[in-house]
Amino acid sequence: MRILSERIPYVDSVSVGVWAVAGARDEEQSRRGISHFVEHMLFKGTKTRTARQIADEMDSLGGHLNAFTDKEFTCYYARVLGEHLADAMDIVSDMVLNSRFDPVEISREINVVLEEIKRHKDTPEDEVHDILTQTLWKSHNLGNSVIGDEAVVSNLSRKALKTYVKELYLPDGLVIVGAGNLDHTAFVDTVGAHFGLLKGKRAPREVVKVTPHLDVRVVDKATELVHFCLGAEGFNQNCKEKYTLAAIDCILGGGMSSRLFQEIRENRGLAYSIGSYSVAYQEAGIFAIYGGASVDNLRDVVELTLRECETLGRNSVTEEELDRAKNQIRGALVLGQESMSNRMSRLAKSELYFGRNIRMEEILASIMRVTRDDVAEVAGRVFGEAGFAAALIGPFSKNPDVLKGLFDKRDA
Repeated sequence: MRILSERIPYVDSVSVGVWAVAGARDEEQSRRGISHFVEHMLFKGTKTRTARQIADEMDSLGGHLNAFTDKEFTCYYARVLGEHLADAMDIVSDMVLNSRFDPVEISREINVVLEEIKRHKDTPEDEVHDILTQTLWKSHNLGNSVIGDEAVVSNLSRKALKTYVKELYLPDGLVIVGAGNLDHTAFVDTVGAHFGLLKGKRAPREVVKVTPHLDVRVVDKATELVHFCLGAEGFNQNCKEKYTLAAIDCILGGGMSSRLFQEIRENRGLAYSIGSYSVAYQEAGIFAIYGGASVDNLRDVVELTLRECETLGRNSVTEEELDRAKNQIRGALVLGQESMSNRMSRLAKSELYFGRNIRMEEILASIMRVTRDDVAEVAGRVFGEAGFAAALIGPFSKNPDVLKGLFDKRDA
């Protein structure tokens, strides 16, 4: 088990997180959604605390308790005053180590998560991102939806949940991190007092080659707008090109000064929402562009988007654009240092992905080294001949010709 901390003596708070190497990518087809469901269940009572007592005790500390599941990890975290660190760790460790998985609570929570899945599907601007990753990575578990599959969630059993935790929530699969007003030695002692008896070794995470599938998936739904997401193969966590792609993301769709926002929304008024993002995982990465447009404007929006990507690869960017992007990224990273939760998360991910602390100075230096030639080279690779995978949700049965020829390199 790995224990890390960063002491920031001039703040009053501390953020602690228990990170489990257990996420949607660790789920075979019969368990899709179990990581997210386990996260829910760990709040539903332990051998010594009811769900209400967990909530009452954290509120009594004046703290904040929450959790999240993503593609590669699940994190249980708390933010409290430094003086309450030991009490917060007692609550979080109890949840992780001693949850009861009461059958009545499981049945109730199944209904809650099914409602969450339905709400997700009723929100096309959210669902379209899941459809994109399911399309791009359909032969890899990175394509799994974090929220889960309705059929799987409906049939989750206490035995299945306890087996999953027993397999993955083990010492070598946990990273416990604190950031803020804390003493490292005392933090290690506190963590050891709670997790010291945990034994076992999890099976290594299977490393599988990620092959992107640049297909188009269309979902017919009676929406007012067409919600679309275009995805290209990005870079994994170990690729230095991820820093260049971060700059490209900023230039292309990362804010109100970005090319897509200015051209599509400000200059032409074709869409309210347009933007991009880049995410790097252990073995793969994704660059995605998302937006919402009326049926009448969809073709223009997509064609302009693809044209901007092509232009970026062909002509690169101006020094002014690149400097602005670098400063935008630098500002976001440095300002993020004022959040103890951000510091805790960065420290955890550095350990989980690289086995060492990637210092902020190292990250900033990598960003500031990006050149115009780097942008042209990486943009040419990402937006090259292979093109994009695409996911679209909209009223296509009533507008059967709207996609005709739009993605003519592939079959829609």
